Amino acid sequence: MNVLSITGIKAAAAAKVVKGLNQLLADFQVYYTNLRGYHWHVRGPQFFTLHEQFEKMYDGAAEHIDEIAERILQLGAMPENRFSEYLKISKIKEQTKVSSKDDIIPLILNALKVLIAQERAVAALADEAGDIATGDLVSDLIDDQEKTVWMIASLEA
Repeated sequence: MNVLSITGIKAAAAAKVVKGLNQLLADFQVYYTNLRGYHWHVRGPQFFTLHEQFEKMYDGAAEHIDEIAERILQLGAMPENRFSEYLKISKIKEQTKVSSKDDIIPLILNALKVLIAQERAVAALADEAGDIATGDLVSDLIDDQEKTVWMIASLEA
C-alpha cells in the first residue's frame, strides 16, 4: 500500500524530505557514536558529572535516531543502516579517544550546530511538502538541542 496516497503528501516532495532526513540520520549516527566515546574516555575533575551527562545525551540521541528512521519509513523510503554509508555523507566527523572536557565540549557544540542547521533545512522542506509530522519532529529536535546548547554553554559561564 502506498502510504503517501493516504496522507496526501506528494511523492516528489516526500523524496526531498527523505533526502534531508537521511542526511540528518547520518549526522545523528556519528554524533551518537562520538557521544559514546566521550562517555567512555572523559577524564578530569568533572568526570562523574560529564560521564553521566554524556550517557543521557547518547540515550536521547538513540531515541531521536529511531524517530528519524521511522519517519523515513512512514514517507515510503528505507533508512540507511550501514555506518560506512553514514560516514560518507555525515557532516559530523568521527572523534576518537578525546578525553579532556576542554576538547569535548567544543566538539559537542559544533555537532549540535550541524544538527540544528540540518533540522532547519528539513523543516523548510517539510513545510514546502505540507508534511506537518516531519516539521513537528524536527521542531522537537531543535527545541531539545537548543536547550542542550544553553546548558552546555552554561558550563563555561
